[in-house]
Amino acid sequence: MADTCGQVLLGSGLTVLSHPLMYIKVLIQVGHEPLAPSLGRNLFGRQVSQLPGLFAYAKHIIKIDGKAGLFKGLGPRLCAGSIGTIVHSNVVQVGLVLGGQQKAVEGSLQHVVNETTKEMIARSCATIVTHPFHVITLRCMVQFIGRETKYSGVFDSIVTVYREEGVLGFFAGLIPRLLGDVLSLWICNLLAHLINTYAIDDSMSHTGEIKNCSQAVTGFFASMLTYPFVLVSNLMAVNNCGLAGGLPPYASVCPTWVDCWRHLSREGNMSRGNSLFFRKLPAGKMYAVDQKRFF
Repeated sequence: MADTCGQVLLGSGLTVLSHPLMYIKVLIQVGHEPLAPSLGRNLFGRQVSQLPGLFAYAKHIIKIDGKAGLFKGLGPRLCAGSIGTIVHSNVVQVGLVLGGQQKAVEGSLQHVVNETTKEMIARSCATIVTHPFHVITLRCMVQFIGRETKYSGVFDSIVTVYREEGVLGFFAGLIPRLLGDVLSLWICNLLAHLINTYAIDDSMSHTGEIKNCSQAVTGFFASMLTYPFVLVSNLMAVNNCGLAGGLPPYASVCPTWVDCWRHLSREGNMSRGNSLFFRKLPAGKMYAVDQKRFF
């Protein structure tokens, strides 16, 4: 219990610190570009036209809503993080009890599969339980585009979603989010196992640090591969919900997440919002100053 409380407190602190980054990322994912492209330099020092990065975007939000504006949607996100940590911890404990008889040699493929399966179940349960708060968080953020106040608090937002969309409204975008989480977890753990088994010699010095590093690298690689699922999930969570950011011209009304995926793929926007720095202009797109987006 004490460990879980510590995890909740640590997670809440990290959530507060990282919230402005998520806020800006979500607005970029939706396609909101309030600042016109400008001349800048890429990683190699060459002068190129590029989109405003994290800090320019943050300054724009502060100019309109003040510093507090960077924390829109923080309340439901903290609820999601706290509840998700508790659910994850409890499911892991149940898995340890039920799977206590299944022993495998540590470091073996069977051990990796067993541990990944337990983690997958725990993460999936936490994601399903907290997804309604995730939906509310995203909608609170996207209100910045149309300056709406439709989603103003956790409880009021719950009533609004239920009244307009029913229970299913709380789970908009859940399927691609689950698929992305599961694929990312398996890719990360299996790839790290292959590297640790066949590329790293146990006789080497600092073997533990090297293996931890390989886990971090494979995690980053897996997150890059599965990013389109994150993008589609977030867009479906706000799609056709009555907010300007979820309706044309910002977004096409998509009946299913597969339609959203196809639309993004057709438009070449599968990586939109993946980077907050050195953002290059979308190929073949024109910037609409009045709509503050590319078309």
